[in-house]
Amino acid sequence: MNTALKPMYEWKNIDWRKLERNVFKLQKRIYQASSRGDVKLAHKLQKLLISSRSARALSVRRVTQDNQGKKTAGVDGVKSLTPKQRLTLVNEIKLGSKVNPTRRVWIPKPGTVEKRPLGIPTMFDRALQALVKLTLEPESI
Repeated sequence: MNTALKPMYEWKNIDWRKLERNVFKLQKRIYQASSRGDVKLAHKLQKLLISSRSARALSVRRVTQDNQGKKTAGVDGVKSLTPKQRLTLVNEIKLGSKVNPTRRVWIPKPGTVEKRPLGIPTMFDRALQALVKLTLEPESI
């Protein structure tokens, strides 16, 4: 039996509180380093957080399950992901990958008949944005 193809865990069995705790601890260290003015350490910790499996899993969860716009399809037409696809997305997310084009939708402006454009990124790009947000937020507080 080939065990290399089987994932080590399933999406429903992930301990989310533990992942959130891990990410929060790293974010706290980033905040402390940046408030001290230690730019080099803050940058190293940000790199560590971006490559962290916990942060990647949390960002995918926020985009595919917790977000209000989780059922909105991007230009690729993907509306929702199965647990297996979510795990695959966690493994695929990395910075430096080429960004897909965004879907352009025109939505009405409040109070007028005018419309404004709204760009809807793909699930992959949304997860990548959420990951970068997790990394940059502690420094901006």
